[in-house]
Amino acid sequence: MNYALISVWDKSNIEELCKEIVNRGYNLLATTSTAKYLKEKGFNVKETSELTGFSELIGGRVKTLHPKIFAGILARRDNLQDMENLRKENIPLIDIVVCNLYPFAKVISKEEVTLEEALENIDIGGVSLLRAAAKNFPYVLVVPSPEFYDEVIQYLKEGKEDMGFRRKMAIKTFFITSNYDSLICNYLGGEENIILNLTKKLELRYGENPQQKAGFYVINNTEIPFVKYQGKELSYNNLLDVDSAWDLIREFSEPTVAIIKHNNPCGVASDTEPIKAFVKAFEGDPISAYGGIVACNFEINEDIAREITNHFFEVIIAPSYTEEALKVFSLKKNLRVIKPREDISENPFEIRSLKRGFLVQSFNKLLFESYEIKTSKEPTKEDMEELIFALKVVKHVKSNAIVVSKNKQTLGIGAGQMNRVNSVKIALEQAGEKAQHAYLASDAFFPFPDSVELAAKYGIKAIIQPGGSIRDKEVIETAEKHGIILVMIPTRHFRH
Repeated sequence: MNYALISVWDKSNIEELCKEIVNRGYNLLATTSTAKYLKEKGFNVKETSELTGFSELIGGRVKTLHPKIFAGILARRDNLQDMENLRKENIPLIDIVVCNLYPFAKVISKEEVTLEEALENIDIGGVSLLRAAAKNFPYVLVVPSPEFYDEVIQYLKEGKEDMGFRRKMAIKTFFITSNYDSLICNYLGGEENIILNLTKKLELRYGENPQQKAGFYVINNTEIPFVKYQGKELSYNNLLDVDSAWDLIREFSEPTVAIIKHNNPCGVASDTEPIKAFVKAFEGDPISAYGGIVACNFEINEDIAREITNHFFEVIIAPSYTEEALKVFSLKKNLRVIKPREDISENPFEIRSLKRGFLVQSFNKLLFESYEIKTSKEPTKEDMEELIFALKVVKHVKSNAIVVSKNKQTLGIGAGQMNRVNSVKIALEQAGEKAQHAYLASDAFFPFPDSVELAAKYGIKAIIQPGGSIRDKEVIETAEKHGIILVMIPTRHFRH
């Protein structure tokens, strides 16, 4: 008499699987709460305590940790000694193990979770059952999650002895249990040890260049963090730019559009009217915008979609789209149209790979905590709003970074230069005459007053920059001399 052992925390869709298991001639063996649930659904179930002779102990912490259960799972069916041991001890074979674990990840994601609550949601017996069944996959089918039920039902219906399928399920199982252990280790261990389990979700044609292999992976086997409506497959470079674009656009509450190219914004604008925000963002640098990524923090309607499709872009990302907008986009079959999934957790930290080793840091979520006006000329409320707009953009520009803007529209962006004054030159030259009475933001301090001198020549009205240079006094004096408002913050925004 062979058994299928069922012990599940998440009981969704378990009935359909159990029906097929029973149809294949197996008897059901289950832990107390699972047995109760299945009996209520009309199944004939034997409780594990009936097999072991022990009821659940110490508040349910010990249920299945018993030789009669693990011997039934781990016995090698072609080993005469194993089978003789089972016969002597009157232990039945367990050929199928269906088990999922306490929701540790969900519990620790709660803000107010206590250590006691977290510890109580560390599964012991379930992990042991899964590992035992996976180890003995040549003879035992292990089912570690409801996401595999449909595949398993089909496998059972076909009635084939498929070692490859059982091996696949064993691999899935070991991934789940190792990921479970890594979550516990990361939760208890803090920053000393970081364990990552990554699952490939997209096979990419290549990386940054055709000679580089690439894939898109997610942590903890979560789902793909966006919904794709149409268009070609997303590339490595697309995904880099999309991530940067969405990170930037989330800085703003009013309708804002950002156009990203090569991981830098080339045009960003805010406006009370969403369509005007797009037009302003595009006009910020229409040459660089060609083939870029468009990010909007508002729903895209038909009018905005038509305006967007007047130009060539690679990807559109927005929180939602009207039906009419999607119809407009569908006329551009290669255009990728996606929306982010905010129900999927962000990664806990930022990791960069070196040839040997890794760099790990928290994400830069702070704009600034305080500011000081350093000149006698003080900014109005409108001036501060304009400066903060520029600062939000410069935070997402590669260092050395300078942004020149006015009327909440970027006019010039200097990015990735080896010295700051060159970034200032690029941004101001791009802005041209529009720089008159405009605003300038820097991601780090000015090491010399030459950048302020240059800003004055173009008629910049106000500057916001982090302080901390040994020449801050000279920079302040230069701003004062030219009648430029100077605001300093303590927060630097390098982005390499």
